[in-house]
Formats: sequence, structure tokens, C-alpha cells
Amino acid sequence: MYCVCKQHIETALDEFLNEYEDAAPDLVNLKETEFSDWDPPLKCAHCEEPAEVLVV
Repeated sequence: MYCVCKQHIETALDEFLNEYEDAAPDLVNLKETEFSDWDPPLKCAHCEEPAEVLVV
């Protein structure tokens, strides 16, 4: 699972595919989705920009 900015979506997709070889990831817009038991990170996993997409 990766929380990233739009600039790093491709990097997160590559990392996901390297880790879970046969699974296709889902992309979740963090601005449009609320989670009852989890607060997503505010910053991208690869830079200081706001996290906008969850790759899971």
C-alpha cells in the first residue's frame, strides 16, 4: 500500500507490481474517500507533496 502524490503514481505502481507480481493494484483518490479506522498520511511516500492517491 502506497500513499503518493500524482507525480509519483507511476513509481508506486512499479513498486506494487514488483512486490505483488500477479496482482493488479487499485487506485483510490484520497480526496474523495473517507476511512473509518485509518487516517492516510498527509505527505507522499516519495516527497513532501500532499498524498492524493492510495495504491493498494
